[in-house]
Amino acid sequence: MTDYLIIGGNLAGIAFAETALQNNKSFIVVSDESQNSSLVAAGIYNPVILKRFSLPQDAHEHLAYMKPFYKNIAGRLGVHFDIEIPIYRRFASVEEQNLWFEAADKPKLTPFLDTNIKHEKFTGIDAAFGYGRVKETGYIDTNILITSYRAYLKQSNLLRHETFQYNLLEVFNDHITYKDITAKHIIFAEGFGIHQNPYFKKLPLDGTKGELLIIHAPDLQLPVGVNAGVFILPIGNDLYKVGATYEWDDKTATPTAAGKAELTEKLDEIITCPYEVVNHLAGIRPTVKDRKALVGTHPQYKNMHLLNGLGTRGVMLGPYMAKELFESIATGVPVKREINLNRFKVF
Repeated sequence: MTDYLIIGGNLAGIAFAETALQNNKSFIVVSDESQNSSLVAAGIYNPVILKRFSLPQDAHEHLAYMKPFYKNIAGRLGVHFDIEIPIYRRFASVEEQNLWFEAADKPKLTPFLDTNIKHEKFTGIDAAFGYGRVKETGYIDTNILITSYRAYLKQSNLLRHETFQYNLLEVFNDHITYKDITAKHIIFAEGFGIHQNPYFKKLPLDGTKGELLIIHAPDLQLPVGVNAGVFILPIGNDLYKVGATYEWDDKTATPTAAGKAELTEKLDEIITCPYEVVNHLAGIRPTVKDRKALVGTHPQYKNMHLLNGLGTRGVMLGPYMAKELFESIATGVPVKREINLNRFKVF
């Protein structure tokens, strides 16, 4: 008997698998790679919501836990995917500068907002009012993380590349069975794929489509990430990720002409140098209407659990939410209400 059967091999599933591994628990991951939002994500970690100059709940704890968590994975796999890079918020007016200073005076935001306005000149981008620098930022190269982790699982015979068939799952009081697998617990970490899950599909995970571009802009020479309505993130070799859109009605992972037009129009307002769009990506973020994760145990099946709803901050939330769920299962104490899936009375 294995300890955990994990359904889903993207950020959430990997975070729980790694948590189990660090706690000497056994597991098997089943994934068909049908959900791609983790792979197409920019992977930016930024403790501050720059649109509102606010701090998400427990962001400091999430960031502090995330860094050594990913460092441990990188060391074991011999790969590098945590790229520390400053994020600059471009100011469009004196009023925005003043809002920045007001936010920086708040005790929870003070550690993350540099009060020295940056007036660095970057070729190809205008910023008459300068920039505000967010501290402790960077991005996780989710392609490197996910592909290398899946390769590690496969090599260790811990990954089955197949579509999970719910009708073959049998749930008993103290274990579950699936095909030839017997496990003490099952963890569903399927992202937007939750809508195919008969046990959890009534939960209000609406999903938000996001599109981003990869551009080639040799003249831009930008050494930092810039947030100016859209983000511009340097990823090396004169390539930049530009994003992202938010679309609530279209639930397909297909890039659209409208999404590309929206991003290029906003980009053209920021940069003045030529560029070429070399790739256009789209995915469905697993977002919840109250912007909180969906974590916890099914009210009717005590060995069936959920790790989902990481939304737009998956690289920051994943490790900590996996820890919360793991500890809840180990102790029998429910996760806190604000992230507990049972805050929604749908079962």
